[in-house]
Amino acid sequence: MLAKRIIPCLDVRNGKVVKGVNFEGVKDVGDPVELAIQYNKQGADEIVFYDITASHEGRGVMLDVVRETAKQVFVPLCVGGGIATIEDFRDTLRAGADKVSINSQAVKNPKLISDAAEVFGSQCVVIGIDAKRNDKGGYSVFINGGRLDMNLDLGDWVKEIEERGAGEICLNSIDTDGVRGGFDIEMLNFVCSRVKIPVIASGGCGAINHFSEVFEQTKSSAALAASLFHFGELTVGEVKEYLKGKNIAVRGV
Repeated sequence: MLAKRIIPCLDVRNGKVVKGVNFEGVKDVGDPVELAIQYNKQGADEIVFYDITASHEGRGVMLDVVRETAKQVFVPLCVGGGIATIEDFRDTLRAGADKVSINSQAVKNPKLISDAAEVFGSQCVVIGIDAKRNDKGGYSVFINGGRLDMNLDLGDWVKEIEERGAGEICLNSIDTDGVRGGFDIEMLNFVCSRVKIPVIASGGCGAINHFSEVFEQTKSSAALAASLFHFGELTVGEVKEYLKGKNIAVRGV
């Protein structure tokens, strides 16, 4: 079995890490560079930065934060928010990111996925998805930080993402985001059964057992969390030791 990855996610707004519930009630948590350094020391397999209002407000990515972090952190950095062109991809990778995540812009312009994969390689292209259950018994894709329902079927979308050459999907359930009741196992299985590329579980982690549940009950290759790590309830190292005790393969333990 490939080792499962544990990924702290830092949602950044106006240069500060923030956290909310169901995309609402956002509050400041701390400095993104300092938090990234902490997670690097704790043994994070990767660190994700999302500029959470960039697409909504039409701003570019926070390259200064990326540059400063890349000088001091030596695990892969994935950066998203406000990436709309191949030039944005290039600027973000040059600033020190290893991967670039697109979400809203991928839905608006799917060709960006194909173009980025061709220019930079599939391994650099991560597609973030915000999805929610709909009244038809399926899942709909939302954009702009969960604000806008695109009436796009999740199953169709993940297949297109894979066909266009993306290297990875980060699946965030709006239904569970920030609620801390556990990952959306049902939605993850829905997506993992439809694609061969790695799927990162995002949204809803609130206890250490949620990490083992998502790896035991889905084919997710990584689990992403924010609140648990930001507020010091758990360290990445503690999560990895726990998973090792459950006979789940993790790196660096």
